Formats: sequence, structure tokens, C-alpha cells
Amino acid sequence: MATLILDPQSVPVIGMDEHLPPVPPERLTAPALRQRFAHPPPWQPETRADGREAIQAKADASVLVPLVEHADGSLHVLLTQRTAHLKAHAGQISFPGGRAEPGDADAVYTALREAQEEVGLEPAWVQVIGALPAYTTITAFRVTPVVGLLSAPYELRVDPFEVAEAFEVPLGWLMTPAHHRHHRIELDGAPRQFLSMPWTAAGSQREYFIWGATAAMLRNLYRFLAA
Repeated sequence: MATLILDPQSVPVIGMDEHLPPVPPERLTAPALRQRFAHPPPWQPETRADGREAIQAKADASVLVPLVEHADGSLHVLLTQRTAHLKAHAGQISFPGGRAEPGDADAVYTALREAQEEVGLEPAWVQVIGALPAYTTITAFRVTPVVGLLSAPYELRVDPFEVAEAFEVPLGWLMTPAHHRHHRIELDGAPRQFLSMPWTAAGSQREYFIWGATAAMLRNLYRFLAA
């Protein structure tokens, strides 16, 4: 098994993507996203951008990419921070989601079930509009990102065992490649690369270090919406 990166914030930044344009604001509305997923353009996902050799997936999983529509029409991405005591990905920023169970009908069912269990999002609140290509993680899970819309305000019931915090990040900020950082480190004698999108809310000094598979899936959302 590949060595895990334990302190990603200490890994040097080798570049940012200021040369890539942000997704135009008119594409970042609920109607525009429904249209985009209903009639997707040709595009190329970044399925293996970290320098690893291909990993054989051992299990399927799904995450919900919740896009929250506010009264002004703006969209925000709902993310969670995992609790520090978890055995896997402790303390990391992630989407609500998890491993598929035998009784799950499909990837959408898994994502909605996990979101309900982790943060209390009722499936009836979420309008699923599509999915992004599956992403295989360093821990050998084949993860399907299921994209759904929900309206603010909403009330969460966070599972304190799994989730330390739930928070929103403006979609427009995440879809601006100037905020996408490339990191490089050598592990097990081979180069590894990963993306990060460190975000700090206005008026706050708290940085949320979005990286790894979560950042990679957000990057694919950027590629899809920018195509």
C-alpha cells in the first residue's frame, strides 16, 4: 500500500493555475447547472494527476456534492471536516459520503444515505442533477461524486462521531483555478502530486485546507463546468 501523506500543509507548492480562467458566473446558477448535466459537453476529467501508478479499486463508495442555493441565487458547496479520532482520513475536509453497502440500489442511493447519516440531510431536500466520473483514492476506493442541489435555509444534524464541523464555501471561489495549488513530494522513491484549495472565510483567520481526493473531485467539477 502506498505511503499516506500525513502533513499535506507542509508539502511545498510547485505551482498555481492563474493562467486558467474561472468558470463564468452565468454557469454557476442552479438552472445553468441543471442544463449542463442534462446536456454535458465533451470534456476530459483529471482521473490520475498525482503521479501514482494506477490503483486497483477494492470497493465502491459515493459522496454527495451538495450545492446550496441561497436567496440571492448564489451557490455554495457544503463540506465537512472529519473528526480527529477516525482511523481513515482523520481531520480532513471531505464531502458527506462513504462506502457502498450491499443493500444500496446505486451510487445515488449511497450518497444520499451517507449524507443523511453524517450531517442529517434528508434525501427529499436534495435534487440530484448528475454525477462526475468515479475517482480512485489512494486508499483504493472508487468514489462516485453525486451532484445535488438544495435550498437554504436547511437544518443539519451532524453525527459528532464522524463529523467535527460542516461549513460552506462559495462555488465561484472553488471554480477559480487561481486558488488551486499544486504540491509535490517524493514518497517510496517516487514523485507524488496533489491539489489543495485552502479557503478562509471573510473576517475569519481559520483556514480550511481542502486537498487530496476532495480537491481532485472539485477540480473535475471545474473542468466539467469550464468545458
